[in-house]
Order: sequence, then structure tokens, then C-alpha cells
Amino acid sequence: MAIMKIHLIGIGGIGVSALAQYYLSKGHEVSGSDLVASEITDFLKEKGTRVFTGNFAKNIEKDLDLVVYSPAVKPNNPELKKAKQLGIKIQSYPEALGDLTKEFYTIAVSGAHGKSTTTAMLGLVLAAAGLDPTVIVGTKVKEFGGSNFREGKSKILVVEACEYDSSFLHYSPKIIVVTNIDKEHLDYFKTFANVKKAFEKFIAKLPKDGHLVKDITLDNPDAKKIKSILKVPGKHNVSNALAVLQVARILMVPDAITFKALSEFTGTWRRFEIVKQSKITVISDYGHHPNEIKATLQAAREKFKKKTIWCVFQPHQHQRTHYLFNDFVKVFREAPINKIIITDIYDVAGRETKTISRGVSSKKLVEKINKESVVYCATKDVEKYVKENMSSADVLIIMGAGDIYHLTEKF
Repeated sequence: MAIMKIHLIGIGGIGVSALAQYYLSKGHEVSGSDLVASEITDFLKEKGTRVFTGNFAKNIEKDLDLVVYSPAVKPNNPELKKAKQLGIKIQSYPEALGDLTKEFYTIAVSGAHGKSTTTAMLGLVLAAAGLDPTVIVGTKVKEFGGSNFREGKSKILVVEACEYDSSFLHYSPKIIVVTNIDKEHLDYFKTFANVKKAFEKFIAKLPKDGHLVKDITLDNPDAKKIKSILKVPGKHNVSNALAVLQVARILMVPDAITFKALSEFTGTWRRFEIVKQSKITVISDYGHHPNEIKATLQAAREKFKKKTIWCVFQPHQHQRTHYLFNDFVKVFREAPINKIIITDIYDVAGRETKTISRGVSSKKLVEKINKESVVYCATKDVEKYVKENMSSADVLIIMGAGDIYHLTEKF
């Protein structure tokens, strides 16, 4: 295979960065850019990637063979425009990953919630079984050296398949896992009916000899055993593990190997990740959809039965908060924990519309919840508020898909 020069715009993204590592593993010369430096871009630099901070036309060299861009990149991006002017081959991240899926026996893990955990679990089970898969996942996994990528030598590829922007319709899987379908990414899909249509189209891509794993139910004999061996709490993780078990059986992996690998799984980055456990137990969690929040807070109560549990939640996107406003109200009113602090909404560049942004806020959300245990606090004041009010034996969950996870460093 010829060595290629590949540049990735938005290389700090959790998906694009995994693809960059795949290209590196194949010996290609890889460069990339992102608006800001991050722990991900630092990690890629250590791996041998040339990383630019900021998007500038000069970052695009005329001898590039391929430019891959994140779905977040807009058409007027200077690097994208320069690549077009030079006639360089250009692909979106889903298109590039889609080409990759054609070269492997691909297992695509889709669904509104649980994709990352299920993908990581499955990768670890298949590795334990000696099937040596390549894995591209939307979170960092300790067993992958703290990376979102695992290099395998076999023809099996396990990918996290996101429905946003109908990205997963570019993929060519032999096995599809659907963890669940929910009212998510309504800024793109507008209606739940459109979400379901996208999944129907995705499932229709399976070949005649393909396999579909869906409708995972907790009322079967395996659920009890899995619940007893899992280190990660919550019914949702039992469901994720049951999906993995089904795929493992399709691939003729002995149950004994699957159960052992699942029992050793300690979770992934920002998925109920216990980052500190001394006087105050601090948990970092990526949950940002009402059903994810519900599952995480129930799991916390299940694990820390009699402790006082606090949650700092940063809403993710004005549009998501707008579309799911009543669902957020319900889930926080019914939350089985002691104190909830809702911070300012985290804006996602290029994913917001001004009309919706004007009509929703964290303050309005808290007013509607109208519960003494749920309060609003400006993001800049959260650290002070928590430190002044928490007791040393309490549990603190820091939750959201934005930058709120940096708060974990303060404890």
C-alpha cells in the first residue's frame, strides 16, 4: 500500500482523531488542525502527527493526497476552500470511515445512548477471544492505552456509528447493533419520526447474510448473571453488555470468555468515571440527554445507597434544551439524588440557531422545575458554590458533554 499524505480538519474531535490514528498505524504521513489545542491534539502530536492550532489556508500543502474534514467544519473553512482550489481529494469523516468499513468485516454499534460503552465492551471481548479487532470508538478507553482507537491485525472492525447528520448511512456493516432509539439530535432530524426513518435506512444496508442486534431486553436469563459480574453500575450497562453478548455469540465466542472480559471492564472516559474517591467521591459523566441523565442518576443512587449525592449539570446546546425542555424538567423533578446545580448552557460552534437560542436558558429550566433541591449557578461560580456547600463524605457527579468536566480537576 502506497504511503499517503493525509490532512484532517477538526482533528481534535473524538471521531476524527481515531481515524487519524488508524492512518498513522498504516504508516501514512498525517497532519491536522483544530481551532484549539487539547489533550487529544497533544496525544496525537506524541504519536507523530503534525498538528496546527487554527484553520488557515497555509496548512494545506499541494502534495496532499487526501483531506478529511469533521462534520462540524463549514463550507467556508479556509483549509477546505484551499483543498478544493488545489484539486485535492476531499472526504467528510463519515465518507472516509465509510470507505474503511468496506475493507473490513465491520460491526457498527448505533443507537441514541450507550454506543461508546457498548463499542468499548465489544472491542475488549473480541480482543480477549483472540479475534484482534480494530476499534474506533467515541471515547477514551484505558485498555486501549487511554485512546479512542485500537489497532488490530484481523479483518474485524468495530465502529461507533453515529446517527447525527445521517453519518452512519455511509457505512457498510455486516453486523449492526441498535442499543436504542430516542428523541436525539432534533436540531438535525426535527422530528422523532425522522430519527426512526434514518435507523430504518441504516438497517436496510445490511447484506442478506448480515446480522441485526436490537430490542435488547433485561427480562432474559443472561441479564441476572451479567448484572452480578459487571463493575459498571446501572440497568443501561446491563443492556449494553447483553448486546455485546449477542454479537459475541454470532461470532462464535464462548460465553466464558465473554463473561470474563465483561467482568473486567471498568468503564470508559466520562461514562460514570470515578475520577477521585477519597473524602469526596467525584464522578465525571458525559450524559446530556434526559434519558442518559435519568440512567446515570439512578445508577448513582443504586451504587451509593445512603450517601448524599450532588450533581452539577451543564446543558449541551440551546437547541437540545429547547426541543427536550419538558423531558429535562421531568427528569430533574424526579431525580433520586439530593442536590442538582444547573449551570449555563454550553454552545456548540456551528450547531445553534439564534431564534431558538433566544427562547431558552438554564434559569428558565430551573424555574420550571420549581424544586428546592434544584438550583441555577453561573458556570464561573460553580466551583465556589460546591466547595462552600458540600460535605466531605458526599458524592459529586459532574455531568455534561461540554467543558464542565474540567471542574473535576478542582477537587
